[in-house]
Amino acid sequence: MMKSKILKITIFTLILPFMLISCTGPDGKFKLPGGDARKTPADPKKRVEQNLKEGRGFRLNDIVEKSRGGVFDFASSNELWRASLDTIDFMPLASVNYSGGIIITDWYSSDENLNESIKISIRFLTNEIRSDSLDIKVFNKQCNVNLLNCTILEIDSGIPMELKKKILQTATIYKEEKKKDKKKE
Repeated sequence: MMKSKILKITIFTLILPFMLISCTGPDGKFKLPGGDARKTPADPKKRVEQNLKEGRGFRLNDIVEKSRGGVFDFASSNELWRASLDTIDFMPLASVNYSGGIIITDWYSSDENLNESIKISIRFLTNEIRSDSLDIKVFNKQCNVNLLNCTILEIDSGIPMELKKKILQTATIYKEEKKKDKKKE
């Protein structure tokens, strides 16, 4: 019992000088760890930014991004994606896959005609706001009164073109708003 106590005190007295030496600054004066509160911003985001500029920090994203195969942005930063979701927001969604670039709605019918419903699929061919960036298909399902026999046909009329036009207009508005916000910053 006494030997272990003496051993602990000996080890502590040997390590203590090294711990105290590490608290001295380049001028030899004792310096406690941490920074000067007057020179450090209170906002955590600004503090992280300052530390990265001074080379005192790193982000795990920087390490992970080097090994990634592609660039994946948040869906909310893609104007075309946001405009598509906003345009068809009245319909229930069956499948939404940002990385796969597809939105598929569930069958939707109005209260006026329950025997007829539509389904929309939007495929993103590019993230650029262009007329050939979207492939929109609209399907019409018509059922008999008992909802037993249904026929499903793709609509080739003006509905897909109207949807595409509305989505592209909305995406252009979102892009302009984003540019204005960047200029303000």
